[in-house]
Amino acid sequence: MNIGQAAEASGVSAKMIRYYEQTGLIPKAARLESGYRDYDEADIHRLRFIRGARDLGFTVEQIGALLALWSDRGRASADVKALALGHVDALKQKQAEIGAMIATLENLAKRCHGDDRPDCPIIDGLAADEAGAPRRRAPRRFGKVDALRA
Repeated sequence: MNIGQAAEASGVSAKMIRYYEQTGLIPKAARLESGYRDYDEADIHRLRFIRGARDLGFTVEQIGALLALWSDRGRASADVKALALGHVDALKQKQAEIGAMIATLENLAKRCHGDDRPDCPIIDGLAADEAGAPRRRAPRRFGKVDALRA
């Protein structure tokens, strides 16, 4: 089947299929005489596995490790469990960081009058590292938000 059919059958976009080929998560597809990629059921099964892992938030590197474990019939389930639990820990960390961001934004929104006046604690909080101090550089995506809570 061609890449469009493979995308439909697997639930993975054609763009991502090409990306997974480039990164080595799936083998390079065979080519027909016409030059089109040709995927078989094993490729679709592998793409569905990748989609399931991505849906759970695994990184490309982690998916590579999972695929290696999946294809190793002599694998120890302890290895798979360790990888999964490591990912759970990372997700819990992100959850805590997101919880802190939510609490900060709720606190700032509570302090904002939300009227026609220009002063706004939300803007002031975003513009300062600490109370009254101008921000020196952009924070990381899931960085510290304690300074905004003040």
